[in-house]
Amino acid sequence: MAGAVIHSISCGLSGMFQSLSIARTPIAANAAIRPLSFSSATSLNPFSKGLVLVSPVQMPLRRTIVCEAAPKKKADSAAKRTRQAEKRRIYNKARKSEIRTRMKKVLEALDVLGKKPEAQPQDVLPIETLIAEAYSVIDKAVKVGTLHRNTGARRKSRLARRKKAIEIQRGWYMPAPPAAPAPTA
Repeated sequence: MAGAVIHSISCGLSGMFQSLSIARTPIAANAAIRPLSFSSATSLNPFSKGLVLVSPVQMPLRRTIVCEAAPKKKADSAAKRTRQAEKRRIYNKARKSEIRTRMKKVLEALDVLGKKPEAQPQDVLPIETLIAEAYSVIDKAVKVGTLHRNTGARRKSRLARRKKAIEIQRGWYMPAPPAAPAPTA
């Protein structure tokens, strides 16, 4: 290894040193060890006065937090979600209010029909148009996701059951008798 020349070695050191270069001339029998020289990027030069011995050192565990800085910050997604949720809340509130209003009109009309002493079967026709409008509004609300499909079905069923109860009470509708069980042989 005599006569070998190490021009420079650079390695990254943590903290204050950017690059370390070791320069050495051919080994002579009585040559003195030259001090290390550091790049001009560092202001502190603790190794310039003597020999440096490098040995592995066990470092304590450190918790590090990595922060990435983007050149241009994107819009905050939470704020966007809040804006979208508010817009949908207002839209859904209007739809639900319309559903409740339509159902209330149908139920009130059925109550009036149930209490009316001289009611005729043709008095149900205007109520059936109200029920059809309520069904339409409920179906649209289910379609766009304002109501769950089971909730929409339950509300439509409630209207139909109330209408059928009035028709049965008045005698305008006779439910079919339950089918007799088939005899077993």
